[in-house]
Amino acid sequence: MKIAVLGSGNGGCAVAFDCAAYGHQVALFDFEQFPASIGAVRDNGGIHCEGELEGFQPVAYAGHDIEKALDGADIIYAVGPAYSTRPFAEACRPHLRKGQIVIVCPSSCGGAIEFKNGAGRDLRDEGVLVAETSTLPYAVRLLEPGKIRIFNKLGGGLFLAAVPAKNTHSVLARIKDVYPAMCAARNILQTSLQNGNPVIHPAITLMNVAHIERTRGDFDFYHEGVTPAVGRLVEAVDKERIAIGNKLGVTVIPDPELGVIQGYMTEATYDTGFNNAPGFAGVKAQPSLDYRYFNEDVGYGLVFLQKLGEQVGVATPVMSAVITLASQLMNRDYVGEALRTMESLGLSGHDAKELEELLA
Repeated sequence: MKIAVLGSGNGGCAVAFDCAAYGHQVALFDFEQFPASIGAVRDNGGIHCEGELEGFQPVAYAGHDIEKALDGADIIYAVGPAYSTRPFAEACRPHLRKGQIVIVCPSSCGGAIEFKNGAGRDLRDEGVLVAETSTLPYAVRLLEPGKIRIFNKLGGGLFLAAVPAKNTHSVLARIKDVYPAMCAARNILQTSLQNGNPVIHPAITLMNVAHIERTRGDFDFYHEGVTPAVGRLVEAVDKERIAIGNKLGVTVIPDPELGVIQGYMTEATYDTGFNNAPGFAGVKAQPSLDYRYFNEDVGYGLVFLQKLGEQVGVATPVMSAVITLASQLMNRDYVGEALRTMESLGLSGHDAKELEELLA
């Protein structure tokens, strides 16, 4: 198959490398403001990888021409943070063709719907199948432009849902060679809720603010940044997320349990589970507070969850407190910015049952 990967960061390079390793013809696209990785992959003719996956895999095209990247593509992976989804969709809009599959990887929060909106596609449109994953399928770092290290390719705890959800299994069938462990989620609310980043990153960051500012992130984020008290805050946020899932009729696996399934952790607890997790060994804290752990995981993730909770009648006082404190620290109004909400996705005004029927 022909695969187009949008996004040349660590995740995009991992998807491109892995798909090429399975014999697919891969094109890698990114916007002109991100030239480093694209230039290196183009000059090298492909991507170098070390770690759990090793070697060199060719990339047929690496560049900034979205039309060329999408030409003849059977599957399009949009790989990047939440704020990349709409720009990718808008760039793709004139070039999408009937029968193509788009997978937003990861969803973050309603990413498949955000892509459809940006691409000018109706929610129930099936001309182009749009799906999303619950998380990135890899623990991966960009070592240098064009070279990555994959610490872990997830062997479980990885979910996918299409919009409409009736198409989920047909999408899974097309990608099962590369991602045999990918499982069907009930709908995109489950994939969105199962993303653990908004649960973990803001809480740990908030409780380590002084340490981050003083050391510029020179400590292990999980192994040193999580204490029993920090773990209790992570757990409280997680319980609110699980309660939202229960109200929507979808199962949300608690974060440390999911961490064990995914291979990051060996102990399903909110404190020592993180401290001893082999999959988090050596992961440093962010160099400043102005980082995606607040800007994405609060500004998009927690605000989305808070608004979803309000819509279906689930109180989220701990999430709201984290949002308020992060907003104060960053001198921003994350709620007021409303970067990703049920309203912005066009899903406001529906109760839990109506949402399930709408997305089925």
